[in-house]
Amino acid sequence: MLLSTFCLTHPPTQAQSADAEHPASTIRGTVINNVTHEPIGRALVVSTDNRFAIRTDDEGHFEFTIPRPEANLGRSSSAQGTASFTAVADWMGSFPSRLMARKPGFLPGRNSTVNLQMGAPDQEVTIALTPEAMIVGRVAFPTSDTSDRINVEVYQRRVQNGRAHWQPAATVATRSNGVFRFAELAAGTYKLFTHESLDRDPISFTSGSQLFGYAPIYYPTASDFAAAGTIILTAGQTFQAELSPVRQPYYPIKIPVKNADAGAPIEVRVLMQGHRGPGYSLGYNPQEQSIQGLLPNGTYTIEASSSAPGSATGYLNITVKGGPVEGATLALLPNGNISVKVKQEFTATENREQDATSPPPIIVSGSGLGLRGGTAVTFEGGALSARRLLSNVMLEPADDFGPQGGNRLRPPLSPQDDSLIIENVLPGRYRVRVDPARGYVSALTSGGVDLLKHPIVVASGGSTPAIEVTLRDDTAQIDGTVEDAATKVLAGGLTNSAAPAFGRSVSYDPAAYVYCVPLPDSPARYTEISVSAEGKFTYSLPPGAYRVLAFRHPQVDLEYHNAEAMRAYDSMGQVVRLVGGQRESLQLQLISTEH
Repeated sequence: MLLSTFCLTHPPTQAQSADAEHPASTIRGTVINNVTHEPIGRALVVSTDNRFAIRTDDEGHFEFTIPRPEANLGRSSSAQGTASFTAVADWMGSFPSRLMARKPGFLPGRNSTVNLQMGAPDQEVTIALTPEAMIVGRVAFPTSDTSDRINVEVYQRRVQNGRAHWQPAATVATRSNGVFRFAELAAGTYKLFTHESLDRDPISFTSGSQLFGYAPIYYPTASDFAAAGTIILTAGQTFQAELSPVRQPYYPIKIPVKNADAGAPIEVRVLMQGHRGPGYSLGYNPQEQSIQGLLPNGTYTIEASSSAPGSATGYLNITVKGGPVEGATLALLPNGNISVKVKQEFTATENREQDATSPPPIIVSGSGLGLRGGTAVTFEGGALSARRLLSNVMLEPADDFGPQGGNRLRPPLSPQDDSLIIENVLPGRYRVRVDPARGYVSALTSGGVDLLKHPIVVASGGSTPAIEVTLRDDTAQIDGTVEDAATKVLAGGLTNSAAPAFGRSVSYDPAAYVYCVPLPDSPARYTEISVSAEGKFTYSLPPGAYRVLAFRHPQVDLEYHNAEAMRAYDSMGQVVRLVGGQRESLQLQLISTEH
């Protein structure tokens, strides 16, 4: 009893110290509309670990408190010093690092999440939500008694590795009255079209009757995807569209496939007038080894690909003109392999290793460069094996609309396998992406074609000349400071130099992002660099001419391979022209305007 009384009347000195050094933290803030900057009421604010949650009031405000570590001290049965240390460690480790907000009608995104300063007694933050854009409308059939539903789809133009491609965004079915609605769309460029649909009139399905259907219609009135108009949406915008499919006769298609393996699946694509794009489709019947389906009048290219046990591709041009298409055969030809050869032109011969003060290795690539990616290797004097020199070689479709993904280097077949081969490459046009483990790509060719400027063309059933990679290491180096970047982090969130709490890791965002964009016709290579908490950066670059830009946030939609798109930045950033061995210091200003 005396011991209990003593403990109640004399709290541990460590607890008093913890209470003084780590008082309760009050976090308050406002959720606003990112476009109008007006407050958003009844928005849900939660910590990213889902331990704290609150709704904003009618003025968009919220406030909550993180308890002191003393709340945990009383539950510890350990010695007083250990109890205090454990309680504070638990409190620091459980302190929320980020808050996010959400509400129907608004999109999640980078602005909807903010960092918190761990342990700060009083913090005030602003969370911005971007309103959704929508495409709404109606599919108007030519007859008023048509009540069939039809699928409507939108494709969005998205940037990957500095180039824009069309990718599927969403598909919805119309209501019985033809009305459709696409919600939760981000600002951007879209194309809208209807899917094919057979006429459901029972008379059409009687034996020997002519089948009718509704061919795809691309907004506003185009007959193929390439000719469709674009819909440019801004945040919060609602776009009205009406589509009017035309009822027309459909005819049976049956195309035998030659060289197909029994039972092997085959993917079939239909290109309208030679243009890639969604809309028309045919299927494959493995029992009969033939491509089958229905198409309206028109000129098409049928493309078929098999993947097992050996990949092969075939093409056939057909014209549907008032009757069935039968008899023509599509022959599958094996997809080819492309070998990769590496030439070293390194100037450094001494032994060296990457250390904390050395610039990281150059990664020549379409995206993910700089401090965020790559493979560092230790090298010795003399030549390295080709496989150790290249992290990867990848073929990426060069067409505006094409198959997703790409072919990579084949994994080694054995520990002694040093061959570099890209297997089973489908016919088409590809950009060649090279990720070196050391140095940079100074030349990239195939059959005399400069692949740094032009795509490689892979023909059907033919052999493709080897890809020849020349590597050099006579890099230049840039370093510098991004003005206001350090202030942004210290005032609004965690920093790179923040010490881990009691051995626990602390996550943070870079203070800013620097983009080195090659000027037109320059042999330079696009590079991304993450900026430290102090607003500083250093990096090695291949020689060439660059426009160096600094942003607060990652620019995932930066179309750096498009000279026309990059003209918007002509008056921004800083232009540098680098030669091997040069060191250049830069002072950059943050670009506040989002592009």
